Amino acid sequence: MTCLTALSRMPVLGALAQNNSKGCGGVMRMAPVGLYAAAQRWSPAQTFQTGTALATLTHGHPAGSLTAGVLAVLVQALCEEATLADGLARAKPLLRARAGHESTLHLLQQAEALAASDVPPALAVVQLGQGWIAEEALAIAVYCALAAADVRSGIVMAVNHDGDSDSTGAIAGNLLGARDGINGIPAEWLKELELRAVIDEVAMDLYATGDSETNDARMREKYPS
Repeated sequence: MTCLTALSRMPVLGALAQNNSKGCGGVMRMAPVGLYAAAQRWSPAQTFQTGTALATLTHGHPAGSLTAGVLAVLVQALCEEATLADGLARAKPLLRARAGHESTLHLLQQAEALAASDVPPALAVVQLGQGWIAEEALAIAVYCALAAADVRSGIVMAVNHDGDSDSTGAIAGNLLGARDGINGIPAEWLKELELRAVIDEVAMDLYATGDSETNDARMREKYPS
């Protein structure tokens, strides 16, 4: 509802959200930025800025947009075959440079510490919050991706709590999928995935954009918006 309300009230295309929301609707939609950034070989700073700017269209609180920049950088790093720890090392200095970063940075550091501890996953997730707000959702997803050995266990971990479990599961899936690729996703999950062919096509098009002027023209014709 935050996204829909912000867009419906947008006076001109591209205007910043006139709210103080730090719900997780901004960070949830930023994985494609990381995928595109990896294909375009952007710098982490450019990726962070783009993710943050896109989230500010709907979420006015710093945590609602800075988390989106972090996720975009993490996905880019994983698509470039770096580790999640490497991605966090790239993202945290960029985060620290922005006003209002404190709660997001604190929870990311807590997620890293919990992943390195012997705290049981169910208790660790509870310590990070419920995921209704952006920094909690991102931290839970990061913890699950760090602590899990594979996609299945990470997503199961991310959705088994009493909070905004579809959001934390989606973000954890973004990270684990970028890390392990399609072969890491359980075959039975893919078999039941609605609109899988459409998802595959859009993802491949997004990754291929910018390969050549001819391809860019084809993409503009195919996706006129």
